[in-house]
Amino acid sequence: MTVILLRHGRSTSNTSGVLAGRTAGVELDALGREQAVQVVDRFAGLPIKALVRSPLLRCRSTVEPLAAALGLEPVVDDRLAEVDYGTWTGRKITELTQEALWRVVQAQPSAAIFPDGEGLAQVQARAVTAVRDHDRQLAEQHGSDVLWVACTHGDVIKAVIADALGVHLDGFQRITADPASASVIRYTQLRPFVIHLNHTGASLGAAVKDSPPDVGREGDAIVGGSTT
Repeated sequence: MTVILLRHGRSTSNTSGVLAGRTAGVELDALGREQAVQVVDRFAGLPIKALVRSPLLRCRSTVEPLAAALGLEPVVDDRLAEVDYGTWTGRKITELTQEALWRVVQAQPSAAIFPDGEGLAQVQARAVTAVRDHDRQLAEQHGSDVLWVACTHGDVIKAVIADALGVHLDGFQRITADPASASVIRYTQLRPFVIHLNHTGASLGAAVKDSPPDVGREGDAIVGGSTT
């Protein structure tokens, strides 16, 4: 099973430097709307079987052109929603950088719990569970080697990628997920394989299709050539 983690296009909060969180009505800006349209060509030729998205407006707007082109109805999954930043929601990033918690978020995110919100460890747990659940459900419906898209948010994507890489959550700030970027993870019987990170190029199609569908299932090199 292969998932494309698509971050929503650039939003009005991104350009204004505000932590949007789960604020209702945050829309894509002009560039973000262009990015949403460009996703259709970037993903052209890929045999995408399903679209799943965060319930927030900026993700809905990002995935709408792709859904129309593919003739698919996106599934809304609350587990892919943005982080609940609690009382940090709606505040300027420049203000938040002065908070003691900001340093925790940057240096030890696994310990970060937002006031009246949730912790980043909770975010990772719910998002990884969501991806695994959709993988299983799509496998039951379509068989193996299914490709699908999850449209969600930057910190959510970084948390899922960290899990797939086997990296502790404290290292997730080393991962980048720009607006409208695509990151690709293939889940196999052996382990997840991260195929692409933060892809913002013109076409994702050839790179994903050329990647072997059974990578890692057989023939993995054993260090030293021995299993003993």
